[in-house]
Amino acid sequence: MREGIHPEYYQAKVVCNCGNEFVTGSTKEEIHVEICSKCHPFYTGQQKATSARGRIDKFNKKYGVNN
Repeated sequence: MREGIHPEYYQAKVVCNCGNEFVTGSTKEEIHVEICSKCHPFYTGQQKATSARGRIDKFNKKYGVNN
């Protein structure tokens, strides 16, 4: 590998808007994110799967699709 062409690698602190903090490797020293695995609806189990089913049922009823 050539010398002097690679960026510095840091143990970066990631800070989420919810207040969660964790450490990862990055070329930046600190990273700010809006959503993380602690507050994302998919990981917390608060996702709205029922609203998608309602839209599917509405589509099927509108176009007469039988399952």
